[in-house]
Amino acid sequence: MILLEPIRDALNSISGEFSQFKKEVVQDFWICLVSRECSLLGRKEVLTGKAKFGILGDGKEVPQVAMARAFQKGDFRSGYYRDQTFMMALGLCTVQDYFAQLYADPANDPFSKGRQMNAHFSSPLLDQNGYPLDQTGHFNISADISSTAGQMARALGLALASKYYRNMDNHELASGFSNGGNEVCFCTIGDASTSEGIFWETLNAAAVMQVPLAVSVWDDGYGISVPIELQTVKQNISEALSGFEKTKSENGIKIFKTRGWNYPELVNIYKEGIEQCRTEHVPVLFHVREVTQPQGHSTSGSHERYKSKERLKWEAEYDCILKMEQWIESNSILSVEQCKELRELAKSYVRNQKNIAWSNFINPILDLKNELSEILSNLDFAEAIEKLNQLKEPLIHELLETARRCVIHASSDKNLSQLTSWIQRQYSKASEIYHSNVYSETDNSSLAVEHIPPRYSEHSSELNGYQILNYFFDQKFETDKRFFAFGEDVGKIGDVNQGFAGLQEKYGEHRIFDCGIREWSIVGQAIGTAMRGLKPIAEIQYLDYIVYALSPLMDDLATVRYRSGGKQCAPAIIRTRGHRLEGIWHSGSPIGMLLHSLRGICVCVPRNMTQAAGMYNTLLNSDDPGLVIECLNAYRLKEKLPDNMGSYTVPLGKVEILESGNDLTLVTYGSCVRIAQDAIATLKSFGISIELIDAQSLLPFDIENEIGNSLKKTNKLVVLDEDVPGGASAYILQQVLEVQGAYHYLDSPPQTITAKNNRPPYGSTGDYFTKPNAEDVVELIIDILKSYEPGRFSF
Repeated sequence: MILLEPIRDALNSISGEFSQFKKEVVQDFWICLVSRECSLLGRKEVLTGKAKFGILGDGKEVPQVAMARAFQKGDFRSGYYRDQTFMMALGLCTVQDYFAQLYADPANDPFSKGRQMNAHFSSPLLDQNGYPLDQTGHFNISADISSTAGQMARALGLALASKYYRNMDNHELASGFSNGGNEVCFCTIGDASTSEGIFWETLNAAAVMQVPLAVSVWDDGYGISVPIELQTVKQNISEALSGFEKTKSENGIKIFKTRGWNYPELVNIYKEGIEQCRTEHVPVLFHVREVTQPQGHSTSGSHERYKSKERLKWEAEYDCILKMEQWIESNSILSVEQCKELRELAKSYVRNQKNIAWSNFINPILDLKNELSEILSNLDFAEAIEKLNQLKEPLIHELLETARRCVIHASSDKNLSQLTSWIQRQYSKASEIYHSNVYSETDNSSLAVEHIPPRYSEHSSELNGYQILNYFFDQKFETDKRFFAFGEDVGKIGDVNQGFAGLQEKYGEHRIFDCGIREWSIVGQAIGTAMRGLKPIAEIQYLDYIVYALSPLMDDLATVRYRSGGKQCAPAIIRTRGHRLEGIWHSGSPIGMLLHSLRGICVCVPRNMTQAAGMYNTLLNSDDPGLVIECLNAYRLKEKLPDNMGSYTVPLGKVEILESGNDLTLVTYGSCVRIAQDAIATLKSFGISIELIDAQSLLPFDIENEIGNSLKKTNKLVVLDEDVPGGASAYILQQVLEVQGAYHYLDSPPQTITAKNNRPPYGSTGDYFTKPNAEDVVELIIDILKSYEPGRFSF
């Protein structure tokens, strides 16, 4: 391990009784010293302006080296942003790595390609072509997020995967992902964050399901400036959780209490607790108390503003590294002088490695600065050159500001081709660095899935919509044991609309199962299991309740690939149902909210269950995550069962032209398709020819510009949807008019037909006045044609 090189000779010189034990202790002590110096220097780099913000791991060093001793290859970490010592102890983070991320160095940050702030870690789960690496042979780090306690939900899914693999009888499918389900998910969290609902939701779910989740709570007594008495009942999270504790007769969690400065106690407790978690699949909580935070919460302020002198004095005395050093000396593992030498060596080592990291970051920028200076000299931009010379250690955007302002203010007689070419090169590089890997760019992308249309024959059956889905899911459960489903009412009754009816009895409770009413952690289960090679479908019963799951969808699932720089993915499928039914909370169509929040997730809006099944099949054959919103009022409408059920796919990002027409283009999706078809039947009696286009998916959207091509013919556009005014309709207009440039083809203003600003009241009459209906569509289209083509139609 690179971090041990400076003390390799010292480690090799240790001999005699208990030599291996002593080497391990010295190694841990050294890692703690190095990590502490990284925190101290990291704060200085922020305060001197070389870095923008710092979240530092000082005070957590000793419990983290103890935790690392229990972490095995194949295990997963779902942590938060103070686990640098743990990463260093496993050899997954060097000092140069640490500072590269602090400097937001895209070329040298191995965790996020410069996209995340410091101490947000990840490890490669995919190779360069997007195919899974062997997780059983590595220490696995799921890409961190900053959302407070957000790591809890994903951790539940990572642990659930171990349980699923332990129950799987096909070892070939588990190969590379699990060794008999023996993997533990280690989750870390600060004590103040245990106040978040997802902490309790996750622990409750883990206790119910009995999955190998090991949660470590670093308890330093504060949440930024808020003391524990204002955060946690009983001022003690393990006491607060005592009702969750496992007994001889009841399931629950195992609770271990320890102190953050007591090295031997920490090592023994982690060894004992993780062994039970691993073998018995019982969740465990490690409450690590009496932790200190020597530099406060972050570089944004001083903790001396809110801690008493007595507290600060106690923290100095009970600093975990100081206490570990005293224990080492009292047990004659190292002498006082040897400990002092290690401290000095750690300081010089970290300072040297930090300087290398800074040079690696700044030297390429200085080369760019010289290039730009030469270009500007040739163009005689003296003032700009003077400004560049004042930038001793510039950032790339500062160089671009200078270059672009030269172009803006340049006289017309200057030949700026060399300068504009230089600017364009920087933007091309930046596009790859900062804007790639939002969606899959691999051969397994959802856009690369082969389009196989549904086939019908004279023998094709006619079924209710829910039976179409049931038939599809049945085939998938039969053919792929990685495929499983869960959610509220999914198991016993087969979901409230019967899509999984009878399948739990056929395939078992470990493959189709019920969950409590806990949307956030249901999505977390999907994220974690998908990261570990499984194919989950997680159900959120109604679209109206997806707001409870918006945080993990938006902050975690949508960004997994992006924030890991393309090294990780979680192709989870979230199934829900929405649009028309009855009342404020069972007729939701908040599509605009989802489109604005979920870039990175495919958003599918099928008009019927045959379309939905094809979209599920596309997603199951891809490595992109997806949200499929079924039509709530279509489960008992009749559809023909395709002869090739289970193999046909619906292409994402491709619209479907349901009716050809010449007078106007009508774009819609989901339940509104039937309303549009009803309106078109009326419009035909007036001789009006409508081109009806079903968007099918909104993310991605019409990548072949078929709507724009339609407008070349019709020159008029109406967008119909059930979202609020300016919701999904505004997004569709932006895509068609701006992205596709289709405003060129319009001879009248584009129009939208949407729901009212309020949510739909209960009852069919309230629904009629609140959401679009066929008469709204007919009247608006007639008004458009009357205004812009008077005399052509006989109304």
